[in-house]
Amino acid sequence: MTKGKKAGKRLTKKQLAERIEEFFSALPGKTLSFKEIFRALKLNTHPLKMQAIDIMEEMAWDDFLAKVSENSYRLNTNGQIQEGTFQRKANGKNSVIPVDSEKPIFVSERNSMGALTGDKVKFSFMARRVNHIKEAQVIEILERKKDTFVGRLKVDKDMAYLIPQSDVLAHNIIIPRRKIKGGKTDDKAVVRVTQWPDEERKSPIGEVIDILGQTGDNDVEMNTILAQYGLPYKYPQAVEEAAKKITGEVTKKDLDEREDFRQVFTCTIDPRDAKDFDDALSIRLLDAQGHPLTPQAAKQGKAALYEVGVHIADVSHYVTEGSIIDKEAVKRATSIYLVDRTIPMLPEHLCNFVCSLRPNEEKLAYSVIFTMDADADIKSSRIVHTVIRSDRRYAYEEVQQILEDNGVIDGTGEPAPPAPKGGYKGENAQLLILLDRLAKQLRSKRFKNGAVKFDREELHFDIDEKGKPTRCYFKSSKDANKLIEEFMLLANRTVAETVGKVKKGRKAKTLPYRVHDNPDPQKMETLRQFIAKFGYKVKTDGTKGAMAKSINKLMDDVEGKREGKVIQTVALRAMMKAKYTTHNIGHFGLAFDYYTHFTSPIRRYPDTIVHRLLTRYQQGARSANEKHCEELCEHCSDMELVAQNAERDSIKYKMVEFMADKLGQSFDAHISGITSYGIYAEIDDNHCEGMIPMRDLDNDYYEFDERNFCLVGRRHHHKYQLGDAIRIKVAKANLEKKQLDFALDE
Repeated sequence: MTKGKKAGKRLTKKQLAERIEEFFSALPGKTLSFKEIFRALKLNTHPLKMQAIDIMEEMAWDDFLAKVSENSYRLNTNGQIQEGTFQRKANGKNSVIPVDSEKPIFVSERNSMGALTGDKVKFSFMARRVNHIKEAQVIEILERKKDTFVGRLKVDKDMAYLIPQSDVLAHNIIIPRRKIKGGKTDDKAVVRVTQWPDEERKSPIGEVIDILGQTGDNDVEMNTILAQYGLPYKYPQAVEEAAKKITGEVTKKDLDEREDFRQVFTCTIDPRDAKDFDDALSIRLLDAQGHPLTPQAAKQGKAALYEVGVHIADVSHYVTEGSIIDKEAVKRATSIYLVDRTIPMLPEHLCNFVCSLRPNEEKLAYSVIFTMDADADIKSSRIVHTVIRSDRRYAYEEVQQILEDNGVIDGTGEPAPPAPKGGYKGENAQLLILLDRLAKQLRSKRFKNGAVKFDREELHFDIDEKGKPTRCYFKSSKDANKLIEEFMLLANRTVAETVGKVKKGRKAKTLPYRVHDNPDPQKMETLRQFIAKFGYKVKTDGTKGAMAKSINKLMDDVEGKREGKVIQTVALRAMMKAKYTTHNIGHFGLAFDYYTHFTSPIRRYPDTIVHRLLTRYQQGARSANEKHCEELCEHCSDMELVAQNAERDSIKYKMVEFMADKLGQSFDAHISGITSYGIYAEIDDNHCEGMIPMRDLDNDYYEFDERNFCLVGRRHHHKYQLGDAIRIKVAKANLEKKQLDFALDE
């Protein structure tokens, strides 16, 4: 046994605390992760690691350490007055997050100075009370995050006011009658604050800058969601006009500079209602020397190798850096997908026509071309500018049907059986089945290499012509979706490796990576303890591969079990969020050391950046400015989160609208969330989610057990556990707040 292990086993809590104190004191200003701390202090047993985490939590409580994130600390060298970002909560549990930390500090409403979410503030720590949490008070608002708000107008005889859409403001905004821009009571409006509250006046004063329309109208409500998040709900005319001047004509110069794939079978596979086709696949059969087979030999299936092309719309050819179109694309950073509409990143003329890889049209593409064998082992790859002509535009459902007609059973991971004498049934069936077979081999290798298996279902709505939802259901990813996904992942990884993988001692050129950190250790420990009650196990530390394989085994074990969805939810919460950055740390979920986004430049700005940098580097240019690129990465990550929140709000709105005519009706459901203020329940039949407020659980006093995701009755010990089956009744449907209230149906 090593010396480190012997020492580790004999450490008391006091000795370990002294070691941790010495360790941090010797490294002032350095942020240290759990992994670095455990390695440096030779803490190589699970109990010792957990004890160290508890000690560091106590040290952060006593202000000796500053908690930077859920799994990193540094020595606390800050003074009593600091700066940070304010977070407002509707329940009054406001907080401030200091600069250089992710740990929130509680701020009561009376000590908030009316600060709003995102405001930059100066704050001071309050005197610490025994057995109480750390508190702060705002002493100055340095910078307002936003000055425009969305809500419902109320127009009186002498003045008007805006009732904000969300609970971010403590008071309504007062608007002088001359500043209402013709708005009427119950109109949805966008209002700019012109005077903020002060010591004498509690309510802000503002002016209407846009009237969205009457409350309840579908277009108005969707635009309200966008405006609420500061997202654009109309496209600037000047940008539209600039886009219309781009013809998309393929010139002789384009043909001379590019590889010609117009004669190679190429197709797009997208959702049925898609208009912006930003990726296409081509395939041709090769002999052992890499030469294309004759049509006759190809028909007989005599290929030794396969050439698969992943062709991506060449957006950067048309959208030049710094142009009016580019500036608008930077601002938006992503397309937004609400339930009933897409708010595109690029003008419609570009995303749906010029750049879109429409069938039977010559299009410019940026392509990753792979030569692979029958086992999907990559023999060679190249990244080239091309010109293509898509032979066919397929919907996912059409390809899925062709696969299933030829013996593919969805979800098994098995390809189609060998072709019968007359060949496979369906248009281009041989080539589509070949692509599916190669994709399944790539997928199998990815999971063997340690990729995490989370096949998430997405909530979808069928909408009538007025935007009203008529059906609500989950849509899962089928083999046709996975076919496309696998080749896109391969292209993204290959592009990232081309730039990021360099010889030892050399610095890689700047590139935006899509990174995904290892799971949060504390959340993994919570998961381990939670699933132990059901008889399952999971590794909470070790190598990336070992942890991923352990999570995958857990997902396989719980598949189809009553507790399966709940355990998957808790496991997902332990995962870190993926983001864009120039600092590559790999992608845990995909088990890739290098990964970027290259395949969707029509709808994601980072992909456009990658296209531009790759083109420059292929021409021998020096590395791009890392600081500027990192700022763009941060902006794109932020905008991605904002867009996701808007998309969720549109789903919530449609959910409430769908259930609004079902008040009083009862449904079978299961508990999908537990909080200190109530129970979230999801209806089994249509997947709509609502809340049973704590006040309605009046048969006992319930305590919230956060670690075990349950509410426990103090007197009768009745337990409400995540995943439990319950019967609910629809009690309220508040469209304005996007809230469904359920009641227990006894």
